[in-house]
Amino acid sequence: MPAQESAQLKARTDRSPMDPRAFKIRENIIDISHRSGHGHIPTSFSIIESLCAIYNQMHHNSSQPDDPERDIFILSKGHASLGFYCVLSEYGYFPIEEVYGFGSHNQKFGCHPDRLKVEGAEASTGSLGHGISLAAGMALGMKIKGENRRAFTLIGDGESNEGTVWETLMVAAHNKINNLTIIFDNNNSQIRCMPISSPAAKFRAFGCHTIEVDGHDLAALEAAIQVPSDQVKVIVANTVKGYGCPSFTEGDGMFAWHRRSPSDEEREQLLGELNEFAS
Repeated sequence: MPAQESAQLKARTDRSPMDPRAFKIRENIIDISHRSGHGHIPTSFSIIESLCAIYNQMHHNSSQPDDPERDIFILSKGHASLGFYCVLSEYGYFPIEEVYGFGSHNQKFGCHPDRLKVEGAEASTGSLGHGISLAAGMALGMKIKGENRRAFTLIGDGESNEGTVWETLMVAAHNKINNLTIIFDNNNSQIRCMPISSPAAKFRAFGCHTIEVDGHDLAALEAAIQVPSDQVKVIVANTVKGYGCPSFTEGDGMFAWHRRSPSDEEREQLLGELNEFAS
């Protein structure tokens, strides 16, 4: 296991029990991946507390997804769409039963979100590095129009090798887009290629108000979101890819499970691991 990931897991030996809502969402992810044959479970697992913190704090209305006064959230790392769909369902945007068609032909829940099909999806994402640019543009538009609205986006450590991420940060910091909050999912998915070391220092160097937290501590994430800022805010969420199931986090698990879905036996094993971890 990589040293940084091992240290993160060791640091959580005295962790608080998993938030019940986050636990339920992870159960749904396992079930839907099993039924659909589509994966990306570990990357979905790493962002659940971050998404719950955002939806607990931002102004949104699941019964009126197009509310003109709503805050905006964009999932930049669109391949974590299954986690996003399960969160939206938990917050009332649609019944979870609809998501069981995930990845199927002629179903609205594709392997990347489609803003024209999915209630609550503000952008069609999946091309890495694009979501943060969209969120910054929307946030700037809100400021220009004098609206009291905010934009949130969640980006991955892997997609942050894209130049558009850092170009967007330069523009956003220069224009002091302080109604933009970026959550950086620091789950070490890029350790085999070109990892970004000391991401918080890099974001600060670009002029962002940067806060580093345990990305599986819901209260810490919500507190970071509430911190006032006169600059772009970046929350570096230190997470574990596949958090909650040792099959994903131990050995080569997060790479072996990157795309695949569980068999019947593996589904039972994963649900058992999740229950034990969360208790």
